[in-house]
Amino acid sequence: MSREVNGEGIKIEKQARKRPQFIDVHSTRSHKRGLAGIFESFVRSFQSFGFVVVFVPILIVSLSCMGLALSPALYLFEWICQSVATYPMWAQAVAKGLGFAGGFFIYGVSLIFIAPAANKLMPYKLKPWRGNWFSLQSIPWFYHNALTYIVRFTFLDFVTPSPLNILFFKMMGMKIGKGVMINTSFISDPCMITLEDYVTIGGSATLFGHYGQKGILILSPVVIKRGATIGLKASIMGDVVVGTKVVVPAHTVLLPKTRIPDGARFKTPESQIVVCEDEAKDDTEAARGEDKEEGKAS
Repeated sequence: MSREVNGEGIKIEKQARKRPQFIDVHSTRSHKRGLAGIFESFVRSFQSFGFVVVFVPILIVSLSCMGLALSPALYLFEWICQSVATYPMWAQAVAKGLGFAGGFFIYGVSLIFIAPAANKLMPYKLKPWRGNWFSLQSIPWFYHNALTYIVRFTFLDFVTPSPLNILFFKMMGMKIGKGVMINTSFISDPCMITLEDYVTIGGSATLFGHYGQKGILILSPVVIKRGATIGLKASIMGDVVVGTKVVVPAHTVLLPKTRIPDGARFKTPESQIVVCEDEAKDDTEAARGEDKEEGKAS
């Protein structure tokens, strides 16, 4: 553990990190054995075709989820069409319009339950990992986000914020405490995210538990501690910890490996400098002392 002081006079603690193992992103050979190694080597050697081979089963599952969710909606619509078949044209139009709108809501609510059920069928669960994009470990990540996105891009915005979007993210594996408010649908990797009690996620904020770097995919959890607030359109990347009662300003970007201490605050939204409460008090007292000295001098 070492301590440094930056230009603002703020103490920064740096912990020695183990150098990560080298990953050759250009290698087409897998270090796995057996069929897993053969398949991974195939995907890396023929990336476009290999992507299709991996993508098609995920596409089938996603379309099946959407089709099942549409079934009760279509049933309602067909029943209404048959029931008003002898009605005047204007009455049929009104009834069908209401049926279509109601069917869309039924589809969305059904999908909120069906997608997490399909997510649980995946035998390999998403967990922290770093490696080549074209690896077997990236398939659960792809699968998990595909199911998240079919809900996010077709319905989730209509029930955000509400208990329904909280329920959906919980069923997808996100750890959510009591009194949490999520006013955004821009969330990826929900099972890699932890929101403790009374956390508030502002409108259009982006949260995701992964990042890419030099051809490597890194999956790493995001932890937002009790009482923290994430501002409007802020972005929280993978491997970030936001401390207790921290307020992250609007449009702020927290890069990977960011650690904001409990009770810290941002000195200015523009500079994005984080100061602990004690240090903030010291800065305030020092500023007051300077003002007094200037007053005496004048």
